[in-house]
Amino acid sequence: MTGRPGGGGLLALLLCVAAPASADVLVATRPNDEQIARFSVPEGSEWCVKWHHSVKGFEVSDCYENRAGQMVLVWSHLPDFAAGLDHIPGRGRQVSDGQGGYFILDIDEPVPGNTYVLRPGAGPVDHRLQVGDKVVSLSAVAPRERVRITLRGKTD
Repeated sequence: MTGRPGGGGLLALLLCVAAPASADVLVATRPNDEQIARFSVPEGSEWCVKWHHSVKGFEVSDCYENRAGQMVLVWSHLPDFAAGLDHIPGRGRQVSDGQGGYFILDIDEPVPGNTYVLRPGAGPVDHRLQVGDKVVSLSAVAPRERVRITLRGKTD
């Protein structure tokens, strides 16, 4: 489940499952606009991009929320200070996960244009898009390709 550390995940899951057809949607597309994933994410819904660190192999999560139609990076989970992973002072607050890693909470950073580009790693890196209990492996369908992840409004 993608719920925020400390709770709230069940509510997010229920919102995703019970979402009306006109709710905002999260889509992952190739450069030719072919959709490779599509999820209903009404206001208040949360989703995560998860992957395995290419050197250490542990799972990393970046989790977002639909806030009034704006894609907002809310929190991250980083099980280690491995290569490429760190907390930037002033960008959220770092707390222990109790297992040697840490959460960065309260990042609350809007994503410009409600879109970002990801190049999913192949094989064991396995970049995934997760909304509630639904998961799409972007690495399985578009390894090393340019994938655009976008929050679209009801009429987009």
